[in-house]
Amino acid sequence: METVSTARAHGGTQGVYRHRSSATGTDMTFSVFVPAHDEGEVLPVLWYLSGLTCTHANVTDKGEFRAACAKARVIFVAPDTSPRGDGVADDPAWDFGQGAGFYV
Repeated sequence: METVSTARAHGGTQGVYRHRSSATGTDMTFSVFVPAHDEGEVLPVLWYLSGLTCTHANVTDKGEFRAACAKARVIFVAPDTSPRGDGVADDPAWDFGQGAGFYV
């Protein structure tokens, strides 16, 4: 797994990561916000699945969930729900192929 970026926000850490998916055979990205917490503390996780044709970046760049998650002490995970790249089968219809989100 590769760290693409990290930044501090609302006392926590916002990160973007890339991994090779064995399910899709492609590189996939996801973002994670981890609020401030004590070492060893277990926090709940909220998974956010973006809509059709969206990537992890839609909510990460446009949404303001970090303040609420920091206050509630909730980890926020936003995966890309569609495989991307030249090796992915595509379709002329916008809701199939590379833009489809039903791979999750």
